[in-house]
Amino acid sequence: MRMLRWIGRALLGLGIVVLLAWGTLALVYAGPHPSWLAHGLAAAWLIGGIGALLVIRPRRRGLVAFAMLTVLLLAWWSSLRPRNDRTWQPDVAQLPTVEINGDLLTFHNVRNFDYRSETDYTPHWDTRTYDLARLDGLDFFMSYWTGPTIAHTIMSWEFNDGQHLAISIETRKELGEDYDAIAGFFRQYELYYVVADERDVIRLRTNYRHETVHLYQLRAPVERARRLLLDYVASINKLAVQPEWYNAGTTNCTTTIRTHVRDIGVAMPLDWRLFANGHLDELLYEAGAIDTSRPLAEVQAASIIDSRAQAADQDPKFSARIREGMVRPPKRTS
Repeated sequence: MRMLRWIGRALLGLGIVVLLAWGTLALVYAGPHPSWLAHGLAAAWLIGGIGALLVIRPRRRGLVAFAMLTVLLLAWWSSLRPRNDRTWQPDVAQLPTVEINGDLLTFHNVRNFDYRSETDYTPHWDTRTYDLARLDGLDFFMSYWTGPTIAHTIMSWEFNDGQHLAISIETRKELGEDYDAIAGFFRQYELYYVVADERDVIRLRTNYRHETVHLYQLRAPVERARRLLLDYVASINKLAVQPEWYNAGTTNCTTTIRTHVRDIGVAMPLDWRLFANGHLDELLYEAGAIDTSRPLAEVQAASIIDSRAQAADQDPKFSARIREGMVRPPKRTS
């Protein structure tokens, strides 16, 4: 009995510490402007919460006071709503939408920018139609921007008429806003699907951000690739009328892909490499989702496309050139 009481107190204490830390960070990053007001409220929350627990007696009243403060904090948190009508940065200014007419998917606001540098570009938003009857394959890009543990992941659908449709799940940043990994946990960015030509979204990373980019051709059956694309389309159209928050832990470029995969009935158990996603190619290799005819190290080395992308640059055949010498592994039957 004493042991159970001790465990209960320990769990309660841990929960209080987590709430105090979370509430402080939430107010710092998502609190009202100007920043001094947000920081002041964060300090008030932290001092008030600790004070209620240490000063108010008996202890039960202190816990009740802390619970009331927590309710107020959560009420404020739940009042934060994602929006589509902010002043957005030019590269995420337009929301993609999709019209479905049988096998024909017409995408509006396909990003196809002409880049001179990462920040100097001429915007082009295209309308493009893709025929699901011509869908031929599914590819997976991993772009390393901050060391070997974390990568940005992008899905791309290949059609036998030479078209490639890349979709990158990202943050939708406001004008003058930068990405902050910690802020990404605290309702600072809306969720955004970049629907793009590979010559835009991949070349931006290889040629201008100078990231190391790997291209893995997946063994997914065409029918599975079709269902996955249609699931993406449903989310894209939903976001156009019902925005959602991006979350760096639960709704990011990789965990959202997992959600789509599970939505179409494909098992993808939780794995630490979904979060340390720079190692996601290891998971795909173990699952037989990519080429397993060679050792993983050889597959990884052969998947790097940086030099081919830099040589292709603005070539309209960019997608074909970054795949030169690559042979798609045999597709699975299920």
